[in-house]
Amino acid sequence: MSLFVYSLVAFVLATAVATALFRDVLSTIIVFGAYSLGMAIIYTFLLAPDVAMTEAAIGAGVTTLLLLLTIARTTRPTTDRLRERIHVPAVVVVGAFVLLLCAAVLPEMYAVGSTETPVWSNPDVTQHYITETYHQTGVENAVTAVLAAYRGFDTFGEAVVVFAAGVSTLLVLKREVFA
Repeated sequence: MSLFVYSLVAFVLATAVATALFRDVLSTIIVFGAYSLGMAIIYTFLLAPDVAMTEAAIGAGVTTLLLLLTIARTTRPTTDRLRERIHVPAVVVVGAFVLLLCAAVLPEMYAVGSTETPVWSNPDVTQHYITETYHQTGVENAVTAVLAAYRGFDTFGEAVVVFAAGVSTLLVLKREVFA
């Protein structure tokens, strides 16, 4: 992995911790939006553009907008402290659990673009999708066919989430009073 990816992962971890520790609601929302954008970039690097676009649209866009509109329509409590106090035993337990998961999972992961991944190491499956996709679905583009036909329920679920978020945003914006 490159220095950019490590920097991006460090940024995402820092924003996740900051989101949990900030007491000011506006600061938390802004840092959470940055976290969502960082995750969208990571998903793009991991060659999952559909997940990246959904994360950017819903996580960084719609969710941040709805939370900011909620703050605008309510009162913000005053806080004496900027951050929450850290509960050290909980941090130790969660940190140990994350390290255990990383030690168990990361060595088993394939490098992005590696030819040893199961997709490339089993050319029969890959060739089947390349040759049979048009005959089975009638769609010329193999990626579109996989998203629309083979992963239809998953894609439909993503479309429903994006549609519901858009309708919710429109409902909130319609009720907003502009003087």
